[in-house]
Amino acid sequence: MTAGEALPSRWPLELVRGYVDKVLEVAASIPGGTVPIQPAGHPSLRTRALPYDGQLDDDVLAALLEVMRRTMHAAPGVGLAAPQIGLPLALAVLADPGAADPETAAVRERPELPYRVLVNPAYEAVPGEEPEHVAFYEGCLSVPGLQAVVPRLRRIRLTGTDETGEPLDEVLQGWPARIVQHETDHLNGTLYLDRAHLRSLSTTDHLGPRWAGEPRPLEASRTLGFPLD
Repeated sequence: MTAGEALPSRWPLELVRGYVDKVLEVAASIPGGTVPIQPAGHPSLRTRALPYDGQLDDDVLAALLEVMRRTMHAAPGVGLAAPQIGLPLALAVLADPGAADPETAAVRERPELPYRVLVNPAYEAVPGEEPEHVAFYEGCLSVPGLQAVVPRLRRIRLTGTDETGEPLDEVLQGWPARIVQHETDHLNGTLYLDRAHLRSLSTTDHLGPRWAGEPRPLEASRTLGFPLD
């Protein structure tokens, strides 16, 4: 099987390992050690990812995560889930340099997010708190050339493990919480467009930079006619 072929309906252990071997083989053949990112329409993006329960040897897992890290940075993006390279395993990598503009960083709560790995992540509203949603433009490496405003929880409780098996149970807010929600949604077969205000949809090569360049998309909301909630 090669990256991009139709997915099987079931994934026995041998097939998971064989597909990962093929991903690593493809990465070794491409300058920079990256792999193609699958676009919307690929079945892996609409498939609930299998929980990761040690299907891969530690060295193979480390090599796969490194390929995902390089692919994410080369795109460039701030997150990449395994289904985006055609592999429905519940793995994701994240890293964000943060917003350079101080006003944007403050409004979006977008600090630097150092590289990290999520294994079998899940999120929910922070228990005991009234859920608060905030709406900003998002894009996706699997939906190139488009962006749309997505309301998401401002604060979340993240659970799961890291790549070493260390349990995660933490509260995130602002842009790091948004990235976690976006990538975890990928593991459940959900694209950001499923949650977006579709009236906000725009291309990234014309008016898109104007709309998404605002710290908060107030002008886009007024002009295109969508709510900011």
